[in-house]
Amino acid sequence: MDDSDGEDCREPPELPLEVLVYILSFLEAADRREASLVCRRWFDASQDLRFQKNVTFSFPGSGASLELIRGLSRKSRLSLKISQLDGFSVSRSLLLEVGEHLGSRVESLALPGSSITEASLLALLPRLTSLRRLDLRGLDSLFMSGAFLSREEHRVQVRSALIGLEELDLSDLRYLSDLTFSRLTGCTPHLRRLSLAGCHIAFEFDPYRGCPVGAAEDSSALLSLRNLKKLLTEQKSTLVALDISRTSITPESLRTITQVQGLVLEELCLQGCKELTDYSVEILVKHQPSLLKLDISGCTGLTSRSVEAVARGLNSLRRFSLSRDWRITEKGLAELLLVPSLRSLDLSECPHISGSEMVKGLKRPGSARAKLESLNLKSCTYIRDLAVFSLAQLLGDFLRELDLTSCVNVTDLSVCAIATYLQKLVVLRLGWCKEISDWGLLGMMQNARCEPGDEAGDKGPRFTRTFGNMGFFKPPRMPFEEQPKLVTQHDLQQSQQAGTSLLALRRLQELDLSACTKLTDSSVAQVVRHPDLQRLSLSMLPEITDASLASVGWHCRSLTSLALSHCPGISDRGVAQAVPHLQRLQHLYLSCCNKVTDRPHGTTEVYRCPYFNRH
Repeated sequence: MDDSDGEDCREPPELPLEVLVYILSFLEAADRREASLVCRRWFDASQDLRFQKNVTFSFPGSGASLELIRGLSRKSRLSLKISQLDGFSVSRSLLLEVGEHLGSRVESLALPGSSITEASLLALLPRLTSLRRLDLRGLDSLFMSGAFLSREEHRVQVRSALIGLEELDLSDLRYLSDLTFSRLTGCTPHLRRLSLAGCHIAFEFDPYRGCPVGAAEDSSALLSLRNLKKLLTEQKSTLVALDISRTSITPESLRTITQVQGLVLEELCLQGCKELTDYSVEILVKHQPSLLKLDISGCTGLTSRSVEAVARGLNSLRRFSLSRDWRITEKGLAELLLVPSLRSLDLSECPHISGSEMVKGLKRPGSARAKLESLNLKSCTYIRDLAVFSLAQLLGDFLRELDLTSCVNVTDLSVCAIATYLQKLVVLRLGWCKEISDWGLLGMMQNARCEPGDEAGDKGPRFTRTFGNMGFFKPPRMPFEEQPKLVTQHDLQQSQQAGTSLLALRRLQELDLSACTKLTDSSVAQVVRHPDLQRLSLSMLPEITDASLASVGWHCRSLTSLALSHCPGISDRGVAQAVPHLQRLQHLYLSCCNKVTDRPHGTTEVYRCPYFNRH
């Protein structure tokens, strides 16, 4: 077709697919998903393999999922999570569709909350020739009869499909026995990761036979230590991660496992194993010195002696969890922080931790020290401002995640230290730190030290050491009766000049300020302005209003999760002002916000947001 000037009107040439993929690589997942709806070519670019890493497709086992399964056949590799399957015809048909259309593409399969039959699973597994991870946790219906994989022809078919399986999750199986365990693991000869968390494993000693339970022969009722040791011996060349959390493992049993000749574990999870002692940890460290990750959280029999053993023996340790080990004290933490490879430390709910020994270890001259990227001090009630200030200074170049939830003695000084020294933080959790106020978020420590009752004038009689309250004097004001000093416009201008407010944390993706009851609109509306913020919790802040919500909606447009539960000042108006700007929002929590109603003028815009769920 020619235009009026006689020149050809041609459509602009299409960009090569590689160029489109390169352009989309600069977008977040939510934006890339929106861009894929523009046209077919953009959709094809968004499906490039570099964007499909760690993507799991989750759907229920219903007839409505059949069309989705057929549509997934265009993808080259898949991770599936299919829930609520049962033994009826719909579930059987769905599994057959998965095998027929997706069989050679499925790399990971999980079946949570299901009760499928052996026949249904055996019809599917031989078709999954590329399977690398299989999650059968809680599927008691498969193992209750003890006949799973009892026929040789079934084992041959399953083994041919699962020969490349690397991860097997058998957590929370009440009926896992020696027989079924041997049959299944015999079909997976190259396991790298095995989870038996919450399984009933016979570790105890049988006094009548003079040996551990199940040591003489395969049991049809329980999984025994003998069979577990046999598997570790057979697959010692490949197995690097083992999870036996929430089992009744004893120190002697742990010693038997760790002493398997040729077994070199990199990850070991012993969460909630209450029978373990410090001696068992010392034996573990001696025989498995190559551990990179160790989780002994909830092992309430352990003391600081275990921490000292880990500090001495695990020189390559990267991730260490001591959560809920209430007998752990400061002893040994200084030595632990001299392990140069340590990157993540979880001390949450260890009530005796104050942080002083951690600071000593990080300050020790002339030696390598840990470069922590993640530090969890949740519910460590002895943590105070001095420890937070020192840790912030010492870890400023490395720390990316800090959890101070329920550290009730943390005040505005800590917030200012965090904003000044930890400017590479990605995750910051300060929930239930009730001493934090507007002054801390605004970075105005000089004003923050002013007490509400410091006004000039007669302050009334005071109590002395020997003269108590006999009814003659007014009792001292309780903390919950104090009203925070109001922030003025002049104060806000000073905070902008200081440069130590929460605004300095430009990389934040998650922020939790829930139950910091002294916070008001004065700080929230001024400093919660992080363009990359994805998860924000402002629950249980009684003083914030629609002004804070409107400001968050305007400045934090990357939010996918926003919690505002128990905020009595939030109303329909604030929701209507904020949500139209939050195009990525997936979860909005508004429980017990009594001013939020179902009237159309207040919430119509909420339901127009894509991928939105209201709680």
